[in-house]
Amino acid sequence: MRSETANVKGVTMRWLEQGEGLPVVLLHGIPTSPTLWRHVMPKLEGVRCLAFEMIGYGESIPAGVGQDLSISHQAEYLAQWMDHLDISGALLVGHDLGGGVAQITAVRRPDLCAGLLLTNAIGYDSWPIPSVKALSAGGPIISHLPGAAGKQILRLLMIRGHDDKAMAAESLAQHWQPYARHGGAASLIRQVEALDVHDTLAIQDALPGLAIPARVVWGAADPFQKIEYGERFARDLGAPLHRIDGGLHFTPEDHPDVLAEQILALAEEVRHAAAPL
Repeated sequence: MRSETANVKGVTMRWLEQGEGLPVVLLHGIPTSPTLWRHVMPKLEGVRCLAFEMIGYGESIPAGVGQDLSISHQAEYLAQWMDHLDISGALLVGHDLGGGVAQITAVRRPDLCAGLLLTNAIGYDSWPIPSVKALSAGGPIISHLPGAAGKQILRLLMIRGHDDKAMAAESLAQHWQPYARHGGAASLIRQVEALDVHDTLAIQDALPGLAIPARVVWGAADPFQKIEYGERFARDLGAPLHRIDGGLHFTPEDHPDVLAEQILALAEEVRHAAAPL
């Protein structure tokens, strides 16, 4: 797994990459980065994995200062990056906000998306969740809190979102590092303040018309993105729903084997759909 960077239309973009074959683009959410997929990527053999870093997140926090960090615009950044790398017909895999980016990209640029997998993703009117709304409301104060307070905010999200408590601790240690290096709580608030539910509402009616291979994988006990939304995605996409009973929000970290299995199964469907008759 190697770290890559490219200057795309004046913006430094980062991603993790490994392997060759069908491109599989992995999209993280808030408050994470491409390292969300660190336990999934080693299990994805026979495909080209690219874990994209959203602008304003992870080590790209500095690149996001003064930029539009909305989910709608993140989809624009993603498309520009894929065009820069000459990637099309990819399998888009999205968690949390990354699922919203994947949906918008699939609708706007069908040439880029040959298959779609959503896991505990935002969509429809499912977001921002109450705790994120509270962060946004308290932004002017929270932005000036010391680092320890910002880390405590992430700790609470990780505890509530992981069914594997040891992984919650590992996840906190992993995902707090970029915030600690790049502005602390102020950077988290900048991400939160860019969220707008209209970004997914604007494309929800187009989901049933995508007509591409798709799968939905959901931690069924997720307190943030409820299973009812996973069921709705499955209906609209004509996709099977793989429920992780007892699973919470951060499925790529708690259940990497399940995610890898479902991604590879979808990759096989995508290859079969593309094969000449």
